[in-house]
Amino acid sequence: MTDLTTRPASGEREPSPPSVSDRPESAGGSIEDDRTRPRGIAPVLQPQASVTLVEGSSFCVSRTNGDMLPTHGDGLFVQDTRVLSRWQLRIDGDEVEPLSALPAEPYESRFVGRIPARQGAIEPTVIVERHRLVGRGMREDITLTNYGAEAAGLDVVLHVDADFADLFEVKERRPVRALRVTSSYDAEGLHFGMGQDARTDPGGRADGSDARGVRVSAPGAQAVPGALLFRAVVPAGESWSASVEVLPAVAGSELAASFPLDRPLEATEPARRMRGWRDAAPTIAVGNTVLAGALSTSERDLGALRIVDPEHPDEDVVAAGAPWFMALFGRDSLLTSSMMMPFAPGLALGTLRTLARLQGTRDDPMTEEQPGRILHEVRLGADLSLALGGDRVYYGSIDSTPLFVMLVGQALRWGVPHEEIAELKPAVDRAIAWIESCGDRDGDGFVEYRRGTDRGLANQGWKDSSDSIAHRDGHDAEAPIALAEVQGYCYAAYLAAAELEDAIGDAGRAAMLRERAGTLRRRFHEAFWMPDDGFYALALDARKEPLRVLASNVGHCLWSGIVPEEFADRVIDRFLQPDLFTGFGIRTLSAQSRRFNPASYHNGSVWPHDTVLTAAGMARYGRRDAAMQVAAGLLDALEAFGGRLPELFCGFDRDDKPVPIPYPTSCSPQAWAAATPFEILRIGLGLEADAPAGVFRACAVPPALGRVELTGLPLAGRRVDIVADEKGVTVTGLPEELVARSC
Repeated sequence: MTDLTTRPASGEREPSPPSVSDRPESAGGSIEDDRTRPRGIAPVLQPQASVTLVEGSSFCVSRTNGDMLPTHGDGLFVQDTRVLSRWQLRIDGDEVEPLSALPAEPYESRFVGRIPARQGAIEPTVIVERHRLVGRGMREDITLTNYGAEAAGLDVVLHVDADFADLFEVKERRPVRALRVTSSYDAEGLHFGMGQDARTDPGGRADGSDARGVRVSAPGAQAVPGALLFRAVVPAGESWSASVEVLPAVAGSELAASFPLDRPLEATEPARRMRGWRDAAPTIAVGNTVLAGALSTSERDLGALRIVDPEHPDEDVVAAGAPWFMALFGRDSLLTSSMMMPFAPGLALGTLRTLARLQGTRDDPMTEEQPGRILHEVRLGADLSLALGGDRVYYGSIDSTPLFVMLVGQALRWGVPHEEIAELKPAVDRAIAWIESCGDRDGDGFVEYRRGTDRGLANQGWKDSSDSIAHRDGHDAEAPIALAEVQGYCYAAYLAAAELEDAIGDAGRAAMLRERAGTLRRRFHEAFWMPDDGFYALALDARKEPLRVLASNVGHCLWSGIVPEEFADRVIDRFLQPDLFTGFGIRTLSAQSRRFNPASYHNGSVWPHDTVLTAAGMARYGRRDAAMQVAAGLLDALEAFGGRLPELFCGFDRDDKPVPIPYPTSCSPQAWAAATPFEILRIGLGLEADAPAGVFRACAVPPALGRVELTGLPLAGRRVDIVADEKGVTVTGLPEELVARSC
């Protein structure tokens, strides 16, 4: 048995292990030995064509010199609307030549460049720095430094335009709708506007909530149509600076500046929010240098992807990913929060409370809202006719509802106070009722989906592209479709709801829910098991015919626990075969399948979150060997991608392509990909908590991870310290009501 030592929560403590990181803002340090050094994976070569900055639901995409060009899909986006479509700096008529874009915080970058050599000079001598800050709007500080021998007289022109294109139009490269955008200028700067009365197409809201505007101003600038002008004289060896503010307006009200010109950067709201996020996070030091760096990057990315409802500013939720999914997505937020539960339980609580407030209350075929259903996504664009379901909230997700219940159960096990859990119980009860009624369309005990109208998603699981659910011969499955992993989520949701009843409800109802879970598990195996393949079918179609293809969805069945123990090893061993495991991750679809395409979105690619949940499922059934084999592949992918996993990458075999091949339009940073390194760490440490049962579990770590020092892990209202290596683990500060156990 692994050596596990516990230390009391109070009183005299043993000396702390030596500090491994003197950077208080970092998520991770490293304690390196020869076994935890990077394996020498070649880096992925991705030429940087654009720079993305993110803060809350706002983001900015630009060229590497800082310019934004509408023909490239660039712009500043606020509440799903492009409020700046052109932002081009010209100095004496010349474009700035990019030298480097220096990242800082996720909402901040410095673009360093130069302009051509001055007349009579051999080399360029004027350096241009653009310090950009993105929040509810944007601030840009422009600094020109003259390294020449005489003063430089410069005409500085910032060309600006706004088309108020909807995010979907830009993302999908659709033609921008014909809108009458008004523009004007005065002593306060440039003004652009678009309201319902300016539309040439239908779909606007009568209350004027679709009206958008933006004001661009700069002290000392002269405003002319479409541009701000500066005349700068920069002495030799000195600098000249100007600051520009971009302040959007929604429904006639100008948004408050996130980075006011009269306030130090460290005192602004985005800076304070990021500091609060870091202060609340545990300090992590890992011997594996790749994982250590990835944890630091992921902490930063997840901090940037948080969005807040202004009416509930203390409740963070995480957006799905940058740049095109800076919005609340039920499934993405729930799975990300689940992986981050041991490290950031506040994120889970904010997500659960927000989703509970927006839980369905009525039947609406267009938005697919149903009583008790948890949403798919929220959109804030000016023209909601472009959104799924044609409204702000769309509910067409088959899995968000059971995942919601699962996360509440996880929060209970990780010691979130009962009074906070009790607030969520009515939403859990409504969600269970949805699973048993609307979710089970035909009363056969399985939860299946079919969209309400052609305005909704045809496929409503996590693989929601239109070609992702098909039979072995390649023809599309007919809806209603019962996905394998969704049955697993429902099984786990029943058990989570039972645990909730045990803690704060009715023991009789708890027993009933466990009975339903057992029945579902038995019927799932009977209907989905493919004995010749030693695997489960992807789904059942409208005729209850199994889709006999091998897909990664079944890894989620391991994660949820619906697979009977006596069949788990066969499933796990099948996942490790080369048609499913590339060496870097688990393919979404077996290479033996008719529809396999390694460069597809869902039919053969590798999604890091999908792979790590499969690894977590392997560990759940005691197969830490297999789990760490898969995790090692992800660590090698992390090394190749420079410590930040993308949303997905191509599913080529590692023996043929020794580095992971990027997928062209993959989001980065992306929430559940950013949470993946934390889940790798949790798997390696074997961290599990069951506060109602009084148990906390931690394990010695595999040699590939090296020594791990985790300080300040939030657990049941306390902060726990963990030190682990391959020989054993020490837990300090455990609450008295919990007992530590080893693997």
